[in-house]
Amino acid sequence: MVLDPHDPAALARCERALRAGQLLGLPTETVYGLAADACNAQAVAQIFSAKGRPADHPLIVHVADLDGGLSGARYFSRDIPDFAMALMQAFWPGPLTLILPRQVGVAAQAAGGQDSVGVRCPAHPVAQALLRALRQSAGGQVVWGLAAPSANRFGRVSPTTAAHVHTEMNAGLAPNAAQALLVLDGGPCGVGIESTIVDCTRGVPVLLRPGAVGMAALAQACGQRVWTPQELAAGAPAPRASGTLAAHYAPQARVRLWPLADVQAALQPSARAAHEGGGRIGVYMRSRPALDQAPDAAHWLLRAMPPDAARTAHELFAVLRAFDDAGVAQIWIEAVPDSEDWAGVADRLQRASAAA
Repeated sequence: MVLDPHDPAALARCERALRAGQLLGLPTETVYGLAADACNAQAVAQIFSAKGRPADHPLIVHVADLDGGLSGARYFSRDIPDFAMALMQAFWPGPLTLILPRQVGVAAQAAGGQDSVGVRCPAHPVAQALLRALRQSAGGQVVWGLAAPSANRFGRVSPTTAAHVHTEMNAGLAPNAAQALLVLDGGPCGVGIESTIVDCTRGVPVLLRPGAVGMAALAQACGQRVWTPQELAAGAPAPRASGTLAAHYAPQARVRLWPLADVQAALQPSARAAHEGGGRIGVYMRSRPALDQAPDAAHWLLRAMPPDAARTAHELFAVLRAFDDAGVAQIWIEAVPDSEDWAGVADRLQRASAAA
């Protein structure tokens, strides 16, 4: 059931559902999450079951923006390094997740059994209205944070609208649970790809997943170099984190990443016949090829990629879902620039193509 967050009764209903251990489709500025009380092991287990997600693949805990998210982070973490504090102050609320040492006895199931936990303070006003309400005691019960991975089947395309969640989770949940799943409609997600993840458990900041907050901005905010896992390969192993598997974010159709010249060549009239026998093909590219004539719509579905990374990130998952809805067998995507501003999009496309 999709609810209007501007209706106070709807927000109250969602608050009651979460306190009762139920799941909720929650809008954030990145993607929609499938949320549950992070400290309710049974509720968290429902998330793993509904998504078909391995129980050792950790979830991100979302906290209220009261005092900039500090009290929420302190509840779930036993230690917040100074550089992590600086990142919180610079980017919270916002699309940044910090991996912190987990407080003993808190959110163990949400953390996938690790002694670390991912914490984020989302910027979406609907998410924050709900998180703040949950921090108020109701019969002595305070919900300190919501575990909320993307509201889709594990490994598939993340949802960026309430309609995506409704469609996806109706297929993933048992019939009675699907009908009861509440989804708050916060509109299309502004960022469109998942948060940047920085590991703060190894004494230095380590980028585990790129996103809207880039490495240069991270380094400037915390006053030190931000490392990659490969640069620290000889040291302590990186904690497991959401969305870092080699294959992820995949539509039903096979995704192929091609340099511009290869896509242009394949779309030329002389080359099309070689590809038109294997089902309809979707093409997503920044540079529209110079065609003698438009490809046959029965075989080809062309979609122009925006010229900048932010707009591409905003629409990326919706475009992949639209290709699936159109029944394409393959999705050809022009490889994006190898630059920091495109890193988040490049990461999602690489993982989506690895699932082919």
